[in-house]
Amino acid sequence: MNLTEYAIRQRVISWMCVLLLLTGGVLAFFDLGQLEDPEFTVKEAIIAVSYPGATALEVEEEVTLPVEMALQQLTQVKTIESISSAGLAQITVEMKSTYREQELRQIWDEMRRKLTDLAPGLPPGVGPMQINDDFGDVFGIFLALTGDGFDYRALEDYADFLRRELVLVEGVSKVSIGGQRQQQIIVEVDRNRLAAMQVSPQMIQQAINSRSLISNAGSLRINGQRLQIRPEGSATSAEQLNNLLLGQTGGQLVYLSDVAEVYLDYVEPPTHLYRFNGQQALTLGVSFTSGVNVVEVGQRVRDRLEALDYRRPVGMSLDTVYDQPREVDTSVNDFLISLAQAIAIVVLVLLLTMGARSGLLMSLVLLLTILGTFIIMNLASINLHRVSLGALIIALGMLVDNAIVITEGILINLQRGYSRLEAAVRIVSHTRWPLLGATLISITAFAPIGLSPDATGEFTGSLFWVLFISLLLSWLLAITLTPFLASVLFREQPGDQPAIEPYQSLFYRLFGRLLGGALRWRWLTLSLALGLLIASVAGFKYVKQGFFPDATLPLVQVDYWLPQGSDIRTTEADIARIEQAFLQLDGVTRVTSTLGRGAERFMLTYAPERQYASYAQLLVQTDTSARLEAVMPTIRRYLQQHYPQAHNKLTRISIGPTVKSKVEARISGPDAEVLRQLGQQMITEVFDATPGAVNIRHDWRERTAVIVPRFDEAEGRRLGITQADLASAIARNAQGQQAGLIRDGSRLLPVLLRPPQAQRQAPEQLESIPIFSQTLQRWVDAGQVITAIDVGWEDPLIMRRDRKRTLTVMADPSAASGLTAAELFSRIRPAAEALPLPEGYSLDWGGEYEVQQEANQALFAFVPFGLLVMVIITVLLFGSVRQTLVIWLTVPMAVIGVTIGLLTMHTAFAFTALLGMLSLSGMLIKNSIVLVEEIKRLHDEEDCSWHDAIETAAVSRLRPVTMAALTTILGMLPLLPDAFFRPLAVTIMFGLGFATLLTLVVVPVLFALLYRIKY
Repeated sequence: MNLTEYAIRQRVISWMCVLLLLTGGVLAFFDLGQLEDPEFTVKEAIIAVSYPGATALEVEEEVTLPVEMALQQLTQVKTIESISSAGLAQITVEMKSTYREQELRQIWDEMRRKLTDLAPGLPPGVGPMQINDDFGDVFGIFLALTGDGFDYRALEDYADFLRRELVLVEGVSKVSIGGQRQQQIIVEVDRNRLAAMQVSPQMIQQAINSRSLISNAGSLRINGQRLQIRPEGSATSAEQLNNLLLGQTGGQLVYLSDVAEVYLDYVEPPTHLYRFNGQQALTLGVSFTSGVNVVEVGQRVRDRLEALDYRRPVGMSLDTVYDQPREVDTSVNDFLISLAQAIAIVVLVLLLTMGARSGLLMSLVLLLTILGTFIIMNLASINLHRVSLGALIIALGMLVDNAIVITEGILINLQRGYSRLEAAVRIVSHTRWPLLGATLISITAFAPIGLSPDATGEFTGSLFWVLFISLLLSWLLAITLTPFLASVLFREQPGDQPAIEPYQSLFYRLFGRLLGGALRWRWLTLSLALGLLIASVAGFKYVKQGFFPDATLPLVQVDYWLPQGSDIRTTEADIARIEQAFLQLDGVTRVTSTLGRGAERFMLTYAPERQYASYAQLLVQTDTSARLEAVMPTIRRYLQQHYPQAHNKLTRISIGPTVKSKVEARISGPDAEVLRQLGQQMITEVFDATPGAVNIRHDWRERTAVIVPRFDEAEGRRLGITQADLASAIARNAQGQQAGLIRDGSRLLPVLLRPPQAQRQAPEQLESIPIFSQTLQRWVDAGQVITAIDVGWEDPLIMRRDRKRTLTVMADPSAASGLTAAELFSRIRPAAEALPLPEGYSLDWGGEYEVQQEANQALFAFVPFGLLVMVIITVLLFGSVRQTLVIWLTVPMAVIGVTIGLLTMHTAFAFTALLGMLSLSGMLIKNSIVLVEEIKRLHDEEDCSWHDAIETAAVSRLRPVTMAALTTILGMLPLLPDAFFRPLAVTIMFGLGFATLLTLVVVPVLFALLYRIKY
């Protein structure tokens, strides 16, 4: 007794399986995790090293190079990029895309050990390394805390309270506060008062240090108890420092307030600031633990915030910048609606074309297959997200393919007089192995996605596994529950009625005549098919090329760059005015600004910018995507008209990998001056001359001016002043000198010693800076050891990539031109590569071209293996080279429909369209297998001639093949509005539609031709 017969005879067990699939599937669905995108590991870490006082060149040679050499020893490294600027090295290391989260934890540990070993060998004055290997954390709930009249300290106190509470919420991994500003105590010392009181800066520093230390005074045993001794005296505020005794002069006590102004202020200049809707702000970022349902966790966070609202000071406001749980809830619901629409479409098609009972049967099998898939997804920890839900919709049409073949066969056998059991067993015994082989081939077509070890496979891998689960399950249900349900729903032919010939309707007769004509005029038929194929291949060059589309989120990133060297406070002043202008625009609901660097990563595909004082980014949000499209040209015009000195760029959030610019030309070489010349030549002669190219710039930015006091070595020796003494005195005057730390509760406040603003605001005042000579034991004006004060120019940024100095020229296609990134790149590349480069310099390409090449290479690395498996399965099914050849010769015909579809639907051939092409090959092979297997069966088992077997098989498989294609095509309709899946849907719909029509004719013609059958 086989599985089919067992399922029909053991009705109780079969009904139990149906009930288990129904209830288990529903429960599993509500238990599945929900995410916006698949979990993805960002394989980057950032190492920041401060080197105060060093130039960009000194930072590069003394800090960046040693760190790069240490990192290069890691065999897992893919690329190392660095930015060397005055006093700061920022090194980004990216590991090879084949490593996953567990492996990366070990890699980061090994990296930390190597950098720890390196640290003692770095020059004196280099600060501790700040290693951020959590750079890829996604803060799915991103909040802004503002308060009119509240300073940063008050905002930080409340933000810290919320952080301590929210981190306790189940499902929350981390809570980060952004935009914090360090407070410090400023001691402004007047030089004249110092001289009059005969007090030196060293005396002030020693006095402050004596009041900022925690000292152990021991303990006493009294009456059997141990009592700690806590002497008072440690300063905890600026007011207490005012009363700090420095000494006495002329018999009078001298306090710090006699020679200095002491007050509390923030560290200047700030390194990172946030603003929200025109107010200074702090941000709260909440990240989630792995595998949770972010919709549920988001609701718990909102409930906790609502419960804590009573602690919020009056006047403070906590607003949402980005709420991933709500976005996930919306996107999952939209996809579920699309899934329901696709199911409804398929069910309606089945009911209209197969009859009420057949349609009801296959609809129930389809529902059971989907619910069974949910059960296995839950067991395998596959979450609901953009990719897995899309995979279900892609699979939807294919899930009924096997059931259609079995149901059609049962109906035909019943019409021929067989009993329900005989009809089911007969068709299943004929088709189960061909259907299994065809199903495995359809699955194998997606194998390059699931087997790809790199980032592409990590992001889209669930597409393969969902299809693997659902298609295998559909085959299993097709040979078990489908016959069982057919035995329940279908009626046997009455014994007194003659057998009905099922293929005598007008539909079948017309197809038979068409097929007969094609078989008689086989060479003409093949010539027409070949002509269509050649025309479609030639026409494919007119199809726009794309990669990943923009997200539909109504948010635009506005990058704002002032000339390099601009102070962050200048940047903030511009942004404050720009915010007010943007908030007046129709439809704009929120404007969030981040100054000094990018925001926390609030979306997986958001790439934060590195640290630059002249940089700001505005996140402009509107109420709808349509309103955003209308607002963007207005934003662009406003910035060009009112801020022509700044470079600005508008970017939508991408669904796929993010690049700084769509087109990037990287020039590498040893000499900074030559790199600048080559970069400028590239911009002038190539990028500027290319129509449609905008946002043209290079990443080394403008050279900046520096003040250069010329040190008189001879005079310095005579006065006992060294160049280091001069630099230290100037630093104390310009920026101040840390004189100690004051403990304010849990905070440590630096105490900064510096002269008043009036004594440090002009370059000419440098000459009057007093320097204490240890040789002469008196103060000397800096002008005595300075011969001149000049202005020089230097490279503020030195960019490196893979241990080579690299200047990157960037551009994007303009929105008005309608160009894609691939089209702009094809225009720029020939002219750029034609420019002569000096020996030792090289040009390579980044941007979208690079990431697309990497994705395609990773995908196609396993295509040969997948094709080999598919060919092997085909050969094993038929044991014939000619029959295998017939099946595989039909695959290229998919290109005909794909070209027509992409051109008529004005859709780019994006990465998902490439996935669609892979899946198309499996679908077409499956259809061909069903047809060729029937030809073979009729000839081998029913002693039909090849002539009759070809015509009979083609007619008998007409409805199953067309129905399978029709359900797949119409099931794709709900994906057309989705930007991510639209290229895939168009590819499959048109490719499968045209190829199916051709397959039903071309496969019999090829079979007849290869077997030399005459008509």
